[in-house]
Amino acid sequence: MSTQPFGSSHVRQPLPQQERRRWWQTVFSPASDLTPPAPVTPPRITFRQDVPQPLLVPAKGDAFDFNVHVVYFWTATNMSFDELRMRAEALLPWAGGIVRERSIDLAREHEPHRAHDLERALNNLLTGQRWPQEAHLPQFTVRLRVSPDERVRERLRPYWEQRIKLECDHELEKIRARQADDLTRRWAAVLQSLQDDPVTAHAARLTGEQFAEVFHRYVEERRDIVPNLVDLLREAVKGHGDLGLGPSEYTQAWDVALRTYERQQGLASPAR
Repeated sequence: MSTQPFGSSHVRQPLPQQERRRWWQTVFSPASDLTPPAPVTPPRITFRQDVPQPLLVPAKGDAFDFNVHVVYFWTATNMSFDELRMRAEALLPWAGGIVRERSIDLAREHEPHRAHDLERALNNLLTGQRWPQEAHLPQFTVRLRVSPDERVRERLRPYWEQRIKLECDHELEKIRARQADDLTRRWAAVLQSLQDDPVTAHAARLTGEQFAEVFHRYVEERRDIVPNLVDLLREAVKGHGDLGLGPSEYTQAWDVALRTYERQQGLASPAR
């Protein structure tokens, strides 16, 4: 009976524990480890093209033109910036024809001096539109600025000069009115405070002859009103006495008011 020598190639030796773990992890690894990388998105190139010469489109009545200043924004993928710029320059006449075709009908609906209204309407119409429709080709969008015909500008100049003058004059008058109101309130407060001071008739001269004269006239006019009011109060108090009503509370109150007002105004009533 023959026996195989120890270590023969027909006898499988057990794998080390570390190697068994690697084999197990390779077979049953999470699916996320086997997910292929996301495709790389090609970069998108943008080129701004400012056109030096405006497009001319007729205004309402066909007597004047609008100047349409166009800015193109070109975009493309899988293309270098220099290549995109060269192709945009080559396609400029074709792009200008598209913009003019889209603008001419709308321009004829606007009067020659309504350039701003046309500009807003055109940008609202063309915003978001791209040409050409094929996405793999260079595409452009536009932004427009509209100015009126030079002859229209000259006719509008006198109108705007007059309007600017009127608005400036209006603002100037409002400033004057606010200043006059503030000055009046301040002088009223000053005159009122000076009137209650017994030395103001002389102290007012320290501020200048013009102010002293105005203040003196102000005080005299106020004093001219006082005697009439005092006479009315005296008649009211005297009348109650003639009727024999006696020293009622009503009569006493009027008498106290009369005496107080006479003292404030510097008027001495005859002793009663």
